[in-house]
Amino acid sequence: MKTKFIATIGLVAALYVAITFLIAPFGFGEIQFRVSEILNHLVAFNPLYMTGVVIGVFIANLFSPLGLYDLVFGVGHSIITLAIFIFICKFVKNIWARLIINTFLFTFTMFIITIDLHLAYDIPWGLFLWTWFTCAVGEFVVLAVGAPIMYLLNKRLNFKDLIKNRG
Repeated sequence: MKTKFIATIGLVAALYVAITFLIAPFGFGEIQFRVSEILNHLVAFNPLYMTGVVIGVFIANLFSPLGLYDLVFGVGHSIITLAIFIFICKFVKNIWARLIINTFLFTFTMFIITIDLHLAYDIPWGLFLWTWFTCAVGEFVVLAVGAPIMYLLNKRLNFKDLIKNRG
């Protein structure tokens, strides 16, 4: 692997962890505003970013108050959702469309995190839809606000070419 690729993946993972810890009280629990989820949008520009995001989620969730549940469900949620998103991107080339799809896809798949929360906190399953709603709203807000930010950052940084693995 090329040094630039490894460094970029490491930087994305480190940013994810740092941002998660910066707002830690709001990044774990029934109502989540995990601002680091904005980095999921990097995959709209280049699927290679998935590795950095997943590593970041894994490291951040090592310190989660939800313990092993968050490692399994949180990392699983990222892998599953980003894999589906990468597949969709094969058919959708417009960046704005990708950012919007990613926002709604992650919002919808927050039911995986809801399962995590119900198991970890022993929340009654009768409240599943409410918990899913509260988690989904937080995810939607972060990604909806993050989409134009990432779009503008891309104009300056050209995310697609920052991670190219030439070799």
